[in-house]
Formats: sequence, C-alpha cells, structure tokens
Amino acid sequence: MPAHNPAAIHALFRDAFNLGDLEGLIGLYEPDAVLVVDGKSVIGREAMRKSLERSLARQGRMMLETRAVIESQDLAVLHGSWVVEPTETGAEITTCGLSTEVVRKQPDGTWLYVIDSPFLPLQAVRTNDSVRIEGC
Repeated sequence: MPAHNPAAIHALFRDAFNLGDLEGLIGLYEPDAVLVVDGKSVIGREAMRKSLERSLARQGRMMLETRAVIESQDLAVLHGSWVVEPTETGAEITTCGLSTEVVRKQPDGTWLYVIDSPFLPLQAVRTNDSVRIEGC
C-alpha cells in the first residue's frame, strides 16, 4: 500500500518493519534515496538493503510517532520519534531515536523517501546514578 500523504509513510515503515518485510521497506524509498547509517550516507535501494536487513534481524517491535510534517509543493520534511522494543525471540535491548526524513511526491501522487536520517544527535543526561537520553 503506497503513502498517499507524507505522514502515511511513517505508518507504512512501522508496519513493514514489524512484519519483517524487507521488500516493503525498500519500496518506500526512491531508487537513489539516501539512508544515513552510522553517520555515513548509503545511496540507493540496493546499498540500503544490508542496513535494513540488519535492522530487521533484531526482530524488535517498532513504535513510530510522527511529530511534525512540513510540506511544500512536492516535498515534505518529517520528524518522528521511534522506539524498537525487544520481543521474546528478537532484540535484547530497547533502542530509540528521533528521525528526520525528506519525502517527495511521485508522478502517481504517492510519496517516497528521498533522505532518511533515523538518528538525530541525542544528548545524554546523567541524573544521580543513571543516564537518560533526551528525546526518547
């Protein structure tokens, strides 16, 4: 199912992630889209495949909330907050982040990722004997 508005792409990403649907995830990106992984740009669907496979291999359960959508003609910037929690058979730790994405309206009216930066720089806050990441 394609995204018919910019915010819908977050729900499609979450659903494909939770189903372990690699092809569903890849299909949400333009052919030459950029995915930021470990601070480096991974360009194109085929190059993204290994990174997305690693993410799916954890078998965690994702929750994703769209925090903002800024739309201008055929482009939109999205900000989201996400959490991947452990499952009985998968991930061992909870991870979270704040994401920034750029999506573009396609000629058929659907929206695809152009740039996906899933990890914004987050700030660790130390309180007494614990550390909390702000933004998650």
